[in-house]
Parts: sequence; structure tokens; C-alpha cells
Amino acid sequence: MRIILFVPLSVFLVITILLWSSLEREPGNLPSALIGRPFPEFSLTTLRAQDQYLSERDLSGAKALVNVWGTWCYACKLEHPYLQKLSSEGVKIIGLNYKDNREAAIEWLEKLGDPYSVTIFDKEGSLGLDIGVYGAPETYLIDAQGIILHRRVGILDQKVWEKEFSQYFADSEG
Repeated sequence: MRIILFVPLSVFLVITILLWSSLEREPGNLPSALIGRPFPEFSLTTLRAQDQYLSERDLSGAKALVNVWGTWCYACKLEHPYLQKLSSEGVKIIGLNYKDNREAAIEWLEKLGDPYSVTIFDKEGSLGLDIGVYGAPETYLIDAQGIILHRRVGILDQKVWEKEFSQYFADSEG
């Protein structure tokens, strides 16, 4: 009967160990099964032109960031000035407007500035689902052939750029 007294203590210790071990993981570094694979096939309109379609073929040609964002995303607004800075420095950024309202997204970019060379409009979230989006913001790095090299969940800022992305843009080749 005394062993029953140790059950709550044992459960508490197990939970404590699990929580403690998760503190060492970096939340933005979620693995992706797509690393090293081509960007998934898609056919979606651009944000600004409902009759202009883009596909995965339009993403190749140069290294680029694919940035998942939405007007509903508070963290996206925090990240936006840094994306503007990267864009002004010549980094190609493709927007993926995720589960959003087209008019609100266009207004948002007109008000805050548009760092994207083009923005894919993913109203239903189908492309987001295909690439494994958890939420926004998320940023994917693709090479000139459209292969996904890296994924970041969370805000892209100077510290994250230097740690996770800058080495891919160190050379001058696309």
C-alpha cells in the first residue's frame, strides 16, 4: 500500500524531466521532411492579380526566401521591417500570403511596404499544408533549382539571419 504514495511523486518527476529536456530545444528549428527536396507543385494566383497564376517553376532561378505571412499574424508585423531591410539589400523574398483576405493583405503591404518580389495568394492554405506550415511567420530557403534548403518557424530577425541564413547568401551566385 505504501507504494501508492510514490505514484504521484513518480509522475511529477517524469513530467519535470520531459519539460526540462524540452527547454533545450530551439522552437524555431522544427525539422521538415522537405529539406533537400523540390518545392511542392502548386498553381495559385498572385496576391495582386487574380488572373495571374504562379507555380513551383516560377520559384527557381535564384536563391530565395519564401516567407509565410498573414495580416492576422501579429509576429508577421514585427518581422516585416527586417524583411524590408533584406529586400533592400538584394535578397529575393517570395511572399506566401496564408489563409488571408486578399484586400486586407494588399492594403497591409501598401501601408507597411512590400518586400516581396511576388506574393502567392494561398487563401485556403493548400500550399501551406503541402509544405508543412504550422502557422506564421515561417521562412523557407530555396536554392536556384527550387530545392528547399532550410526552414525557420518564427520571426526572422538579424540574429536568426546571421545564425541560419546568411551563409547561404555569402557568395554572389544565384
